[in-house]
Amino acid sequence: MLVFVAMTVAAGWSVAAAAAPAEAPGLPDGWTATQYGPLGPADRDLLVKVRLAGLWEMPAGDQAQRRAADPKVREIGAKISAEHHALDQATRSAAVELGVDLPNEPNSDQQVWLDEIARAEGAELDRIFIDRLRAAHGKVFTVIAGVRAGTRNDLVRDFAAEANAAVLRHMSYLESSGLVDWQALPAPPDPVNPAEVTWLGGLGTRGGHPVFVWIVLAAAVIAGVAATIRATRTR
Repeated sequence: MLVFVAMTVAAGWSVAAAAAPAEAPGLPDGWTATQYGPLGPADRDLLVKVRLAGLWEMPAGDQAQRRAADPKVREIGAKISAEHHALDQATRSAAVELGVDLPNEPNSDQQVWLDEIARAEGAELDRIFIDRLRAAHGKVFTVIAGVRAGTRNDLVRDFAAEANAAVLRHMSYLESSGLVDWQALPAPPDPVNPAEVTWLGGLGTRGGHPVFVWIVLAAAVIAGVAATIRATRTR
């Protein structure tokens, strides 16, 4: 589905009018009806966050590709930049289909990180690039998994699966550098008390139960590891 959407946008066809969201009776405040199903605030937030990620990680990857001291970091920068260009196209295509407005420049925090990378040299550049991007990917990874678990929109579901796989690959690339400062990353959330889990009720609530979200995350990790192994064997 996303491939078709990207092709229509690349060809210059206007699809926004046919997919323009509209308020519909029976939907909560902030939700709109689309041809792909209801579109909620979390769905729109996901598209915005992935777009913002690309707006700073593409130039950051370009900087690392050109200026990093470690050849491994230069290779990682090139991969992340190229893959974010493809993901950004998918993000913009989905946004056109769903009538979601996207930002066109990094936010203030992301601009600070880009400035840090631009000022740094040598091994310091390598460290800052790896640390900043690994922390950022960890944050957006949980957002994507939550939306993938609970969205009611078919197009957003497909997009979230694509974005989840891309972000997982990027975390694996960054971690392969051996430069990640694990102590600086947020600790995992506390485990869920099994006595408090109500499977039927939890899975039926909007957004999905946290346990279900972690199941999705675990499945994504397994899929990403398998993809990485296949990619390595083909070289």
